[in-house]
Amino acid sequence: MSDARRVLERLLRKGERARLRGDAAHASLPMTEASARDYVSLRTLAERETFHAQVAIAERAGAVTVERDRHRGDGERLLRLTVIDLDVLADHLGVPLLDARVREAAEVLSSWLTDFPVLNDVLAAWRADRKVRGHGPEAAPDLADAALAVRARLADEAHECILRRESARLFAGRAQASKRLEQLTPWLDLLGSGQLVADGPLEKEHVWASLGLRREPQPLLVAGTGTLLLDGDVELPLATTFLGVPLDAVEGVRTDAVCVLSVENLASFHDAARATGADRMLVVYTGGMPSPAWRRAYARLLRSLPPDVPVWHWGDIDEGGFRIAAVLAETVTASGHRLQPWQMSPADVLPIPGHDASVPASDVLQAMCRWAERAGWAGVAEALRAQPLHLEQEALPARLPSDTLAAR
Repeated sequence: MSDARRVLERLLRKGERARLRGDAAHASLPMTEASARDYVSLRTLAERETFHAQVAIAERAGAVTVERDRHRGDGERLLRLTVIDLDVLADHLGVPLLDARVREAAEVLSSWLTDFPVLNDVLAAWRADRKVRGHGPEAAPDLADAALAVRARLADEAHECILRRESARLFAGRAQASKRLEQLTPWLDLLGSGQLVADGPLEKEHVWASLGLRREPQPLLVAGTGTLLLDGDVELPLATTFLGVPLDAVEGVRTDAVCVLSVENLASFHDAARATGADRMLVVYTGGMPSPAWRRAYARLLRSLPPDVPVWHWGDIDEGGFRIAAVLAETVTASGHRLQPWQMSPADVLPIPGHDASVPASDVLQAMCRWAERAGWAGVAEALRAQPLHLEQEALPARLPSDTLAAR
């Protein structure tokens, strides 16, 4: 790109912003170090003549007026460029203006607006010359692809899909079709959450799992005593180590468990399943962020239990951990129970020796507290504000709620 074109495109963008503000005055650009360094830094006569010639062509096209210094040297030094016709300047540069690009984006997304109302907010942001997830209207085709994928997953919530296999199916015939969904992760999050701005750093596995997309098949892993009820009138004895079954096969459970504990991470799940007291409870592995299919299976387990059976969740004390808790809390509440936190408050874990805790950044702490409150854990949020804490659950020993209940 030539120096003159860079300056003219800068002037075009300034003119666009003035149009968006409704500013009647013509946008202009002083040819100073601050506004037009590309021009001021020119050193040779040939470079300056080339620059002047390209600006003169834009001037003759009726796109800009040029103020020249008639009192110094050869009178050709440029002092200021002013837009006289923004559309002509855009046509001269071959650059579509923002309103044209947004109109094109709206056409691409028109068939998805009813299913995903947040797209109206996306278009409004683009019309105001604001980027969404770091992108402007040129990202509309990516958003349309993400909408196709999200609608397909919402229509099949009862099942999980393998990420790359589903990607290859949805985008068959395209280059790198099997990796397309991974490329769309920010847009999948936007459509799934309905939020223009991501609520903290994206954890891609959480985004995929929330839509029922996994890198590999994920069974329901459960440990305890009793009988797991599966479709087709199949009954399987539970194992105190663990039992893995297909998510869509789960119908319920018969058990004398005194409580239920869901666990975010696999290592901690296995620790909990082997811990003393695990035979008096159900321990369930969420697989990180629980998918819609996982939540349906979990809900069937909970509905087969008496409503007074306590339900607990143990996860990371970080933003992702509390986001998972908030998602779980919706499922647990809809199943007639209440989700309680286990070892997820500073008051619970700080007295435990040997933990490797850190202090989260202020924005991360705010997000953690928001998600904790959405989970119904206002007390945990208050404790976090008083004693900011970031801790992965693998750093903690597998203490179980059944021990607490037995001591009462």
